[in-house]
Amino acid sequence: MRRTRVIIVGAGGRDFHNFNVLYRDNPDYEVVAFTAAQIPGVERRRYPAELAGSLYPDGIPIVPESKLGDMIKEFHVDEVVLSYSDLRYDDLGRIASIALSSGASFRLLSPRETMLRSHRPVIAVTAVRTGAGKSTVSRAIVKELFSRGIKPIPVRHPMAYGDLREMAVQVFKTYEDLDRWKVTVEEREEYEQYLRLGLPVLAGVDYGKVLTVAEGMGDVILWDGGNNDFPFYVFDYMVTVADAMRPGHEIGSYPGEVNVRMANAVVVNKVSQAGEESVKKVVLNVRRVNPNAKVSLADMEVTVSNLSLVEGRRVLVIEDSPTVTHGGVSYGAGYVAAKKYGASEVIDPRPYAVGVLRKLYEEYPHMKEVLPSTGYTPEQLRDLEETIKRTPADAVVLGTPADITLLLNIDKPVVKATWELKIVEGPTIRELVDEFLEGKG
Repeated sequence: MRRTRVIIVGAGGRDFHNFNVLYRDNPDYEVVAFTAAQIPGVERRRYPAELAGSLYPDGIPIVPESKLGDMIKEFHVDEVVLSYSDLRYDDLGRIASIALSSGASFRLLSPRETMLRSHRPVIAVTAVRTGAGKSTVSRAIVKELFSRGIKPIPVRHPMAYGDLREMAVQVFKTYEDLDRWKVTVEEREEYEQYLRLGLPVLAGVDYGKVLTVAEGMGDVILWDGGNNDFPFYVFDYMVTVADAMRPGHEIGSYPGEVNVRMANAVVVNKVSQAGEESVKKVVLNVRRVNPNAKVSLADMEVTVSNLSLVEGRRVLVIEDSPTVTHGGVSYGAGYVAAKKYGASEVIDPRPYAVGVLRKLYEEYPHMKEVLPSTGYTPEQLRDLEETIKRTPADAVVLGTPADITLLLNIDKPVVKATWELKIVEGPTIRELVDEFLEGKG
């Protein structure tokens, strides 16, 4: 009997987890390829034999998503499994249409099929879209748990951009660990906040093995989701972060709406920036699809490390790349800080962009007055450094959570902009943590 031939459509994270949980060592299926999207420069690798299992002695090829239709026809593929996040429903439909029109069935795997169970309590933080402010909520929950003498162990959604064979389980305890693993800027943006709090953070490729290590390190597992993906682990309580600046995405994105429907609590973020009507729309949508969820309204208060380098100055703003690229957000903490603290001008970096950054501005025309911190490869880091050098600014405002001064030679004064969560209405983080610990979720 012929095995069912499958292509897993992904972006270097959820795709590998779905394979490990459902397809590895499963004789009923043959995964002929992964496709890669969203992340510049990570396609055209292989999922290595060391991780793929006994059925794949040569590993599994990773090809560009643009080849999906051709691959289906060439390899007589039976089923396409979508395994990445942060998609609007029209983009989801487009991928489904390519699969169906090329002769394959189209499948979405459910949380029940893909979540692993822990013997530790699990609190999960997810989002409606990337850039909603999930990291500020995760950080606030970690601090609250810490204040009660409970040690949380953050497990971060995968960002599998390096040598996959070496990164089945990654434990980051110090900045030196970040250097040792040669992580990208995008990974640093997620890991550094925990290191600054004195906590290790775990990630990797094989999340069964990651979970075993995490369970031995602390009292509670904090699942820190990526983009708007749903958790890899069965959770006892889930907080989903919605973005008041993007009303409609809470019921118009995949799997953002899934996260809203599963949530015990929804934090609607950036309410002061968004305006009353946008906030009302988001809250109404949330209550319509999940009337049992607790709803909190929140702001992210931004501060800068050196006011004198912003006030009256011409500044270049650098924001975290996923948020302002495929996340569809025009700006983040850096831009808000530049405006709030009186920069005379936020310089448009587009005329000075080189290499991958020039291409990103063409692909994401909503980006205008901010520079994405794209740095998945050494070549992209050089493009970022050169673009900064060419931009005629008095100072650089870093909205990215990563300290990229450790990776780049920046020839201008650097100011760090940071967010902190402020609940303005509804249950506080303390009250949400109470519910989690009391098992009311």
